[in-house]
Amino acid sequence: MTARLDHVGICVPDLRAAVAWYCEALHLTEEHAFTVPGTDLQGVMLRHVGGHRIELLHRPDAVPGLVADGPVEAAGTLGYGHLCLAVDTADEVDTEFARLVAAGAGVRMSPRPAPRPDARMAFVADPYGNLIELIDRAG
Repeated sequence: MTARLDHVGICVPDLRAAVAWYCEALHLTEEHAFTVPGTDLQGVMLRHVGGHRIELLHRPDAVPGLVADGPVEAAGTLGYGHLCLAVDTADEVDTEFARLVAAGAGVRMSPRPAPRPDARMAFVADPYGNLIELIDRAG
């Protein structure tokens, strides 16, 4: 058996608002909502037509974790750093960056050359401070 990535889980303070933002901004659809019996944990699994999933989780008494100003600061803390979405061309990094910022994402790193040769990247933050990278993998 070979394991493969199925989804990324992100805890959020407002589940309904997060579902609305992620569905609109990242073109996801709600696959299913759930609760974990015997707990106050609720969640919603979101899916993209391309197959990737993001699971949004909510517990009323959850406490904030790291809210990094950018990828370098996030890499200074062990654990989750960012979610990365690939686009097909370098121009799409700029287009998607602008679209996500217009949808309410925070600017964390404007589009620029990536450390990998012939690639572009950018970082935004969702409304809760979670980092989202955009990268051109076409090169």
